[in-house]
Amino acid sequence: MNAVILAAGRGKRMGALTRTCPKPLLPVRGRPIVVHILWGLVRAGVKRATLVVGYLGEQIQRALGNGQQFGLQLEYVWQPTPLGTADALLLARSTLPCEPFFLSWGDVLVAPENYPHLRSAFEEKPAAAWIGVNEVDDPCAGAAVYFDATGRVSRIVEKPKPGTSNTRWNNAGVGIYAPVVFDYASKVSVSERGERELPQALDLMIAAGQKVYALPFSGFWSDLGTPEALAWAEKHYPSTE
Repeated sequence: MNAVILAAGRGKRMGALTRTCPKPLLPVRGRPIVVHILWGLVRAGVKRATLVVGYLGEQIQRALGNGQQFGLQLEYVWQPTPLGTADALLLARSTLPCEPFFLSWGDVLVAPENYPHLRSAFEEKPAAAWIGVNEVDDPCAGAAVYFDATGRVSRIVEKPKPGTSNTRWNNAGVGIYAPVVFDYASKVSVSERGERELPQALDLMIAAGQKVYALPFSGFWSDLGTPEALAWAEKHYPSTE
C-alpha cells in the first residue's frame, strides 16, 4: 500500500518555532514529527509515500531524502500556495497507482499500532474511506465525526459552533482512502479562506452514498498545532527507544 502525507502547512500558530523550520520537522522525543509518521506507515506495510510540501519544503526533502533509511521510497510534490488539504491531495494524484492508499496530515501523531489496525479494518471491510477518530473533550475544536454502532459515518462537521455538537469524536487526521476520493476532492467548493479542505470531500462522498467508516484510535493522539501541544507530545508520546 502507498501513502500520501500532507506536509505543506506553515504552522502559523506555532510562532517562532516555525519561522526557520517547517512544522513536520519539529522534534518529538528526539525525532521529527514526520519521521514518527513514516515509522507508523512502515509498520502498516507501506512501501512508498508521497509528501506534499510547500513552506520550507526544501528542508523536509533534505532531511528525509529518498526515504531509504526509513524503509520506504519517498517522492515529493510541491504546493507552493496553501490552498487546502483537498487541493494538496489532488496534486499527489499522479504519483499514486489506482488503488487504496494511506493519507496522513504532516503534523499529527498517533500511537504507532493504530496504523496496522486501520489497514486491517479497511481490508476486512473495504469502503470509500476508513478514517481514524480520536475521543476529545471539545469536539468543536476540530472536525466532529458522527458514526453509528457499525462505524459507518453519517456526517462530518468541520469545527462546529460551540454547543452544537453531540459527538465526542474528531477526525484524527489519518485514514485510508479508495481512489474515488479524488473525484470528490475535485468538487469541493472554495471556502471563505480561499481553501478546499478534505473533510468537505468526505461530506460529499457520504451525501452521495459512498461508504465511509470510522475507527476509534487507541493510545496516544495529538494535533501538533501549537507550542503547548508540542510540549505535551514531548512529555507523553511513547518512547521511540
